[in-house]
Amino acid sequence: MKTYGLTHVALSVRDVKKSLKFYQQVLGVVSVYEEQDSIQAQTPGTRDVLVFERNTERAGKPGGIAHFGFRLVRPVAVSAIVKKVKRAGGKVVSKGEFAPGLPYVFFTDPDGYEVEVWFETPTPYDPTEPIVSGQQGAPADRPRKRPSR
Repeated sequence: MKTYGLTHVALSVRDVKKSLKFYQQVLGVVSVYEEQDSIQAQTPGTRDVLVFERNTERAGKPGGIAHFGFRLVRPVAVSAIVKKVKRAGGKVVSKGEFAPGLPYVFFTDPDGYEVEVWFETPTPYDPTEPIVSGQQGAPADRPRKRPSR
């Protein structure tokens, strides 16, 4: 079975609109599907999807997941990442470089989930073909939802 790899993470959140706004400000995600208690957001040019599902009882509880991360396309100054996170209402947990030129920032979002943004040099297993715009669809395990307005 061939897949595109891990393509989405579903988060239980208190406020789906607030969560969308936070990730828009920090990572530039865009809403691709919306319902009253659920929003699917995608990073433009990728196949990743963040799903925000309203569930106040489970919001912010990791359930065995320590954190999730977003790999930068190129190194970005840690100070620039920190600024975006703080401006969006997040809290920085730790920051630095794994090695010279390999920056990282761990932060929490408004619900308390820990997120990592980092850069690493390409590995031999990274895809070589570009992602073609317009190839994306709804995640396979979810019915297609109406487009956001």
